[in-house]
Amino acid sequence: MTTNTAHAQDTQTAHTQATHRAPAAPATRTIAPATPADPSVAIAAAGSARTRLDFARSARKAFRALVGFDAAAREGLDPALVELIQIRASHLNHCAYCLHMHTNDARKAGESEDRLHMVAVWREARHFFTEREQAALALTEAVTLVAEKSVPDDVYAEAAARFDDAELAQVLALICTINTWNRVALATAKVAGTDERR
Repeated sequence: MTTNTAHAQDTQTAHTQATHRAPAAPATRTIAPATPADPSVAIAAAGSARTRLDFARSARKAFRALVGFDAAAREGLDPALVELIQIRASHLNHCAYCLHMHTNDARKAGESEDRLHMVAVWREARHFFTEREQAALALTEAVTLVAEKSVPDDVYAEAAARFDDAELAQVLALICTINTWNRVALATAKVAGTDERR
């Protein structure tokens, strides 16, 4: 038998087998629920699937320095204001990990659900926030989005009118720390709901 004849027979056999197989049973489709009954199961699974580095473990000195900077930045500031700043920056940076953490912290500190829901749209809901909080939120947005349009003079002037120099420096430092935390969390794919401070 020549190679060509063998090839033809193999091809015919394959064709015959393919066309005379028993029909496959109809596939059954299992649709997973959109959300698990217990969100903690999904959070744990997402956390265990995380493959990026552990910044705190891999850069211990830098991590401790950042923790120290964060503590120094918030010193003397109203805890409600601290959380509002951190929540707004986390919105803008799309950092779900930090947003989950800081909205929970705000609730534990007594923040109302109404105000938490309004932070993202504070300009349209100014009556929920004091003038100092509005000035801090505007400055938070400007510093967080600094590459887009710098920090406008009017935004800075309003913040300077509401805070003395020492307070304004603390607010600015806090804005810098939360933006750094957001970037660390996003770069290392931190999972929302896995608060590693506990």
